Amino acid sequence: YAVNDVSFSIARGMTYALAGESGCGKTTTARLLIQMYRQDSGSILYFDAESGKQFEISSLSKKHLRSYREKVKYIFQDPARSLNPRMNVLDILTAPLKYSSLKMTKQEMYAAAEKIICETGLCSDALMRRPSEFSGGQRQRISIARGLIMNPDLLICDEIVSALDVSIQAQILNLLKKLQKDLGLTYIFITHNLAVVKYFSDDIAVMYLGQLVEKASSD
Repeated sequence: YAVNDVSFSIARGMTYALAGESGCGKTTTARLLIQMYRQDSGSILYFDAESGKQFEISSLSKKHLRSYREKVKYIFQDPARSLNPRMNVLDILTAPLKYSSLKMTKQEMYAAAEKIICETGLCSDALMRRPSEFSGGQRQRISIARGLIMNPDLLICDEIVSALDVSIQAQILNLLKKLQKDLGLTYIFITHNLAVVKYFSDDIAVMYLGQLVEKASSD
C-alpha cells in the first residue's frame, strides 16, 4: 500500500505536520485530500463552517469538488515547476479567480492580486514580471500568494521550504505564521525536517512506510 490505515483530524486555525522520510506516503496522503488521487477505501471528511455541514469529499460531484478546492489549496514543493514560465505573476495569480465562483471583474482581480502579493512580502511591480526573474524564495512567495488569493480555509504546504537556504526558510515560515494569525488559516505542513516542525506546528504525525506510527503535540 502507498498509504494504509492513516487517520487524523485537524482543528480549525491549527497547524498539523506530517513528518517522515522520503517515500513514506506524506505527499500521497496530502494529494488524496484534494482528490488528485482517489482513495480505494476510507473516508475524507470536511466540515464546512459556512454551511455548518460535514461531507465526504470523494463522493462530491465535479461542481461541488470545484467549490471544495476553492477552500482547500495546495502549495507544491518546487515553485520553478509549479509556476508557468510563460505567464507573468498577475496571470498566474488571477487564473484561479477566472474559473471560480467569485465572478470578479478584471479590475477586482487585479486589486486582489495586488493585495495578496503585497501581503506575501513582494511589491506590486512583481505582477508584470515572470517567475524566472525571481529567486527561489520569491517564487515560493508567489506560490503562497496563488494559494491564498481564493481566501481558503485550509492550506496544504508540501515541503515548501526544503529547497531553500536556511535564512530564506525562516522568512517563509515567519510569513506563514503571520498570515495564519491575520487570516485565521489552517495548515497541513509536510516535511522531513523536525527542527522546522517543532518551530512551526501545533501537532505532529510521523509516517513510516505508508502508516502513521506516532502522533503527538510538537512539544
